[in-house]
Amino acid sequence: MAERSTATSPPQDQANAREAADTPEPEGETATSATQERPPSAPEPVELHSGHRLAGRYRLEECITRLDGFSSWRAVDEKLRRAVGVHVLPASHERAATVLSSARSTALLGDPRFVQVLDAVEEKGLVHVIHEWLPDAQPLHTLLHSGPLDAHEAQALAGQVAEAMAAAHQKNLVHLRLNPATVLRTGPCQFRIRGLAVDAALRGIEVDDPQRTDTEAIGALLYAALTQRWPYPQGVYGLSGIGELSTGSRDPLLTPDQVRAGVHRRLSELAMRALVNDGATAASEKPALTTPEELRQALAALPRIRPPEPTPSAIPQFHQPTTFQRGSLVSGGQPPAASRPVPTGPAGSAPPPLSGRWGTALKLGVSALLIAALGLGSWQLADALLKKDSPPENPPVPGPVVEPDDEAPPAGPVTVSEISEFDPLGSGQNPESAPLAIDDDPASFWHTKNYYGTPNFGNLKPGLGLLLDLGEAQEIQSIDVEALGSTSVEFRVAPADATTAPSHQDGFTVVDGGTGTSLTLEGDEPVETRFVLVWLTELPQGDDGNYRGRITDISVHQ
Repeated sequence: MAERSTATSPPQDQANAREAADTPEPEGETATSATQERPPSAPEPVELHSGHRLAGRYRLEECITRLDGFSSWRAVDEKLRRAVGVHVLPASHERAATVLSSARSTALLGDPRFVQVLDAVEEKGLVHVIHEWLPDAQPLHTLLHSGPLDAHEAQALAGQVAEAMAAAHQKNLVHLRLNPATVLRTGPCQFRIRGLAVDAALRGIEVDDPQRTDTEAIGALLYAALTQRWPYPQGVYGLSGIGELSTGSRDPLLTPDQVRAGVHRRLSELAMRALVNDGATAASEKPALTTPEELRQALAALPRIRPPEPTPSAIPQFHQPTTFQRGSLVSGGQPPAASRPVPTGPAGSAPPPLSGRWGTALKLGVSALLIAALGLGSWQLADALLKKDSPPENPPVPGPVVEPDDEAPPAGPVTVSEISEFDPLGSGQNPESAPLAIDDDPASFWHTKNYYGTPNFGNLKPGLGLLLDLGEAQEIQSIDVEALGSTSVEFRVAPADATTAPSHQDGFTVVDGGTGTSLTLEGDEPVETRFVLVWLTELPQGDDGNYRGRITDISVHQ
């Protein structure tokens, strides 16, 4: 791919502009609105929809990004029955040839440290790039929302990304868009990179010095992992930026150990050496790190950082009986007799067996008792067998069969007559997919539109949800809600005498609420209602940094 640019701005200005340009635009209500401006040269995105098939096997499921003439989707490979990601753009797009070339070169790399490109095809006027879909992976920005990484994991993150990018640069492949959304954690201290070469090709990103750009991006990732802050004035993906301290001139960027107490000093220094330019001065006089290979070597030279010690609450406590509980509380702290060794030798030999007249008498008595016990047992066994074979003297007279009283039917799911969206402050989300939330199929779901900025619907509305009509008023106890991603949900009910559903969420009574992916919400006692409202108040964040709710199943129980 091209590796040059006509940009003449300083490196820091380029980095800031790049991060601003690379931040995903809001989707759903905003990104697809008619008033959104597009570059004059970019064609309109191809009109695709959920259920559309590409190459006869890739069924589009959910649009993740729609930007600058291309769209990205979660899809299903119907031939191999697995989830995949898909980028789609018109073959007439000015960057279509570059995207195809970059995707095919990345596929040939075959490095497992990168999310793999599975296919790149031009067909029927469309170019589509198929890549792995990792549903259990977490983007770095999601991890950092709960706090910075410990030094052990931050070292693993920077080392693995630098090593992977050094290998890619040897094959003339660059990324140019490394950020907290393109680095994924797949397990403890295990990271993978997505979008190698393809993400930059889709967005038309070109720079003068791609090795320096990728190195600076790794430094920014390490800075963010250590501080939970983005080392540029403008934040990204929910991470606050480090603002300029004065106008008209640039002050040196604060080092990670100045931003947050307790940061590993050597990692802080390496992050600054990777970031060094006219807007961020290194804390030492060591030279800047300008390539991923230089950064990889510097990280490899660091002593291995130990993982943090587990807190006492995280250490499993096993029951250790005390000597008193075991009946061995004796003076001098002696162990119990059963655990003391039996002395051997002449001084401590075991007592001799019983002998003499009393020993003989005792042996004879024990033998007699054993013989008597055996005889008594044999007699009882024979008597039991004889009684079993002989008919009873007074057989019971069969009486009429008494049927048990009518038993209450076991509690189970209540039938939902109708389900619909409930969005008082909007024109709707995806009303046609609402029935998928009650079809007992975990692979299907109803989903909201994308919201940008905050999990509470981008501060645009207090919530929205799904309205369940039970057909008639009846007593219910609880609801089960299954969601994709941790979602905040309230269980609300309409008044018992309501024959039509209230038009506003305040017309429903809150019974219970919770946050998670698999929720059981219930009241203290059964409530009578016809209308149940599953009300979403906060949405999970997707891989693209936007927020979207997805409900796979709802069931109502008596």
